[in-house]
Amino acid sequence: MDLAELSRRAMRVHELYDRLNEHQRGRTWTREEFMLGFMGDVGDLAKLVMGAEGARTMRGGKAALEHELADCLWSVIVLARLYEIDLEEAFRRTMTELEQMIVSKLPDEEG
Repeated sequence: MDLAELSRRAMRVHELYDRLNEHQRGRTWTREEFMLGFMGDVGDLAKLVMGAEGARTMRGGKAALEHELADCLWSVIVLARLYEIDLEEAFRRTMTELEQMIVSKLPDEEG
C-alpha cells in the first residue's frame, strides 16, 4: 500500500469517526482535539515501548505495539491532510535535510 492509498484509507476512517461523534455527541472533533487524541496515543505508545524494553509491564504484547504504531501513523496522516500538507513531499525534503546535516557533521572517511 503506497502513501496515497494509506491516506485515502486513513481519511475514510477519520470520516467514519466524524459520523460516529456527530451521532453520539452532536459534534465532531476539531483539529486541536484530534491532536490531543494523538498525544494520548503517543503516550500509550511510549508505555508499550517501555514494556517491550522491560522497563514496565506490557499488556497486549507485540500486537498492542503494532496497533499503537499504526494508530499513530493514522493520526499523522490525518493531521497532514487536515492541514493540507503533502506528507510525501515533506518527508522527502525533511529526510534530505537531515541526511545533509548529519553527513556534514561526520568526519571525512577518506584516507
